[in-house]
Amino acid sequence: MNFPNEAGGVILGLQVVLGFVGLLVMVERMVFFQHARSNVADLLLGVANHVRKKAYAEALHEASRARGPEARVIHSVLMRHHLDRTNLREVAQEAGQLEVPRIERNMRILLGVAMLAPMLGMFGTIVGLIEVFMKVGASDAKVAQVALANGMFQSLVSTAVGLALAIPSYLVYLYLYGKAQGMIHRLERAGIESVNIVCDSREHDRIVSFREGVEQQAQSKSTEKGKPKAENKES
Repeated sequence: MNFPNEAGGVILGLQVVLGFVGLLVMVERMVFFQHARSNVADLLLGVANHVRKKAYAEALHEASRARGPEARVIHSVLMRHHLDRTNLREVAQEAGQLEVPRIERNMRILLGVAMLAPMLGMFGTIVGLIEVFMKVGASDAKVAQVALANGMFQSLVSTAVGLALAIPSYLVYLYLYGKAQGMIHRLERAGIESVNIVCDSREHDRIVSFREGVEQQAQSKSTEKGKPKAENKES
């Protein structure tokens, strides 16, 4: 059994598997972020219009048919619109935390590919160098030179393959990580905005009812003042 040759083949096979797994993760995450894109501003505007009219059923329907994790957070807040501001914030925070694992799913796998591929490449290079020195020690000068050249070439191939896998994997990981952080930030903002929309509509109703009460009191006072004058005139 020739251990260096077998080990080198296994290492190259592992690198091919890592590259295939990394490619699958890249495609899956790209599709996820493309599908999760949504216009949160328009969604919040439509929800706010329904909430001002107390049409919570229409607001829930609009949030449920919108795609993306931000819409699910807004829907969670609207489902519990009767709660106070503090509890609504907790609901928005919990709904956002439930969405984070979906956003960051398989990201560690891609980072692992970027880190393991060059390590396997270095290990393959070391195994190849061991094979070279074994052949050089058991051969004459001419055969040793040929074996040294071939062995060095084969040992460096694994390093080149590892770096070729690691560099694009890490760059794509940084790109996807940035998109994930941006989506998490939009989640938090959507939760805060939806809580403010619900609570502000309540405060607006209180202000209107208070103003109507003051106007009614003023009208009642004016009518009470007008009654004695009318009675004096009749007497």
